[in-house]
Amino acid sequence: MRILRFAALIIAFALPAQAEIGIQTVTSPGGIKAWLVEDHNIPFTALEIRFRGGTSLDQPGKRGAVNLMAALIEEGTGDLDSQAFARARDSLAAEFRFSADEDQVSVSARFLTENRDQALDLLRRALVSPAFSDEAVERVRGQVLANIRSDAKDPGALAGRKLRAIAFGDHPYGSSGDGTLESVGALTRDDIVAAHQGAVARDRIYVAAAGDVTADELGKMLDALLGGLPATGAPMPDRAPLKLTGGITVTDFPGPQSTVIFAQPGIKQDDPDYFAATLLNEIMGGGQFSARLMTEVREKRGLTYGIGSYLVGYDLAELYMGQFSSANATVGQAIDVIRDEWRKMAETAVTEEELARAKTSMTGSYPLRFDGNGRIASILVGMQMIGLGPDYPKTRNDKVNAVTIEDVRRVAKRLYTPDALRFVVVGQPDGVIATD
Repeated sequence: MRILRFAALIIAFALPAQAEIGIQTVTSPGGIKAWLVEDHNIPFTALEIRFRGGTSLDQPGKRGAVNLMAALIEEGTGDLDSQAFARARDSLAAEFRFSADEDQVSVSARFLTENRDQALDLLRRALVSPAFSDEAVERVRGQVLANIRSDAKDPGALAGRKLRAIAFGDHPYGSSGDGTLESVGALTRDDIVAAHQGAVARDRIYVAAAGDVTADELGKMLDALLGGLPATGAPMPDRAPLKLTGGITVTDFPGPQSTVIFAQPGIKQDDPDYFAATLLNEIMGGGQFSARLMTEVREKRGLTYGIGSYLVGYDLAELYMGQFSSANATVGQAIDVIRDEWRKMAETAVTEEELARAKTSMTGSYPLRFDGNGRIASILVGMQMIGLGPDYPKTRNDKVNAVTIEDVRRVAKRLYTPDALRFVVVGQPDGVIATD
């Protein structure tokens, strides 16, 4: 399910309130908005650009087009083939990364101040007019197909794919943005060009920068870099109708243990109860060894080496998920324990001690993440995309600490629905009967 995609969001929600950074809001002369943290101590700048939409913008029958397109952006532009482009980038000591997931196409750039103009011009050429040469298309297509074949042998990938299909059906979230062997094999260069025009457009841009650049310089940079993109892209998909129901799905996969992903409906990130829900998840299956799932499933019963849960916020849907692996003989017992803990959280009061421990973890135990320009820019652009304001690092801990024991107990009854839990098991679990 590309869980790592949510690391930036988790980091954003983990920032200590004492993180004193000066976030400026910048609007370029051409109207492009960005956030900026100036730091002139090192002649280096990190730039993060996101285009909302991502692989969800794939057109019917063209699954995998946006993913393949994003992988091809750095494969040449104009008279530069892929090798010449790489040499030009490396000669400037610059770094560019391009990727796509369910909700965004991501561009990360790092460059020295002395080479800034040349690096940005090279990046502009790649973004605005990628070559998509036949040679590059076939080579990168082969890499994508190899990844798809590899995922077909990975129990974690298989579990994620099955859960997506159950939860979201025919919505783009219901299938992998990488596409299938058939869909990717059939993509043409015209399909890739259309995916670029639909996904990389000015009406869906989010930008953050950190480093040796002023607000005035950044505004001019953004117009030069992004002004040549199409004004509008493809229409955004509708919200995903959540079709998830409770039960167990088993996919046969030979081996001594099974991989399990479980999920139920989640909560929107702009919901007034979101902070309470986040604290509840910290108590249930967050990063602490004292979390209930870790205590009950691992420590007391030894059913797994590790287990965790997490709130997942896509742009168009919300899930509450968890995952673990267990020996085939103990998968059923682990599922029973998780359901019991889900029920206990809804019916049995969270203690004051648990809440205090969760608050301490969320407000103080995470290291300060503003420790480099690249990380700062990544955090800032993630904050924008989930609707946080530039004052969030200063107010975040106050919001966490404002959650009362009455709040978490009320939200627990609302959030935890054990009968809605769907377990997707990939393996050969003993005695576990599929219910679908």
